[in-house]
Amino acid sequence: MVITFTMLLLGILLGFVGAGGSGFIIALLTVMFGVPIHTALGTSLAAMVFTTLAGAYSHYQQGNIDVKTGLAVGGFGAFTAYIGSGIAVWIPVDLLHWLTAGMLLLSAVMLVVRLFIVNKKDRNQSFVRSRLFVRSAFVGIVCGILSGTFGIGSAPFIQIGLLTILGLTVQKSVGTTMLVILPIALAGGVGYYLEGFLDVLLLLQVLLGTMVGSFIGAKFTNFVPLPVLKGAMVLTPIIAGAILLF
Repeated sequence: MVITFTMLLLGILLGFVGAGGSGFIIALLTVMFGVPIHTALGTSLAAMVFTTLAGAYSHYQQGNIDVKTGLAVGGFGAFTAYIGSGIAVWIPVDLLHWLTAGMLLLSAVMLVVRLFIVNKKDRNQSFVRSRLFVRSAFVGIVCGILSGTFGIGSAPFIQIGLLTILGLTVQKSVGTTMLVILPIALAGGVGYYLEGFLDVLLLLQVLLGTMVGSFIGAKFTNFVPLPVLKGAMVLTPIIAGAILLF
C-alpha cells in the first residue's frame, strides 16, 4: 500500500504536467523502495503501455494522430526497444543508474528545446515528406533503443523527431507520440519480462497509483499559468535524474 500511495502522489504530479513519468517511477522504486534497477526499468516500461493507451485514444478522437507515421515509427521503435531490453541486462547496476539518470537530464534539455525553441519557429506546413520510410526508421530506431535500454518513455526525443525530421505540426507530434510509445513500451516490457525483470504485482501497484493520480492531477493543469506548467515539465525529469544520482 505504501508503494501505491506514493505512486498516487506521483501520478497527481504527472497528470498535472502531462508527463509519462517512467523516469520518476524508476527513481522512486530504486531509491525509496530498494527495487533492483533492471526490475524498475521493466516495470516502468510496462506501466507506460496502460498510461499512454487512453491518451492515444483521446488524441485519435481529436484528430491529433498521424496514424501512418505513428505506426511506422512505432514499429521500428518496438524492434529496437526489444533489443535495448536485452542490452540493459548486460549493463552493470551501478553504471545503469548513472546512464539512466543521464538520459533523464538529457530529456530535460530536449524538453527545453521542444517547449521554448521549436514551438516558436514557424513550421512549414508544406514540409517535404520524401523518404518517409527512411525518416521514420531513423526516428524509431533511435528512440526505441533509448527507451528499451534505459526504461524511459523518450517522449521528448520522439516529439523532436516528429517535428524536425518528419515535419509534423506541434499538435500532431504530441498526439502521434502517444501512438509511437505504445508499441515501444510493449516490446520493451515483453523483453524485460522474458529476461525475468518484470514484477507483475509491483506493476499492478504502480498502475493503481499512477492512473488514479494522473486522472486527478490532470484536473489542475488549466488552472496554472503556462510558464509555470512548462517549468514543471522541465523540472520533473531533472528531479528524477537527481534522485537516481544521489
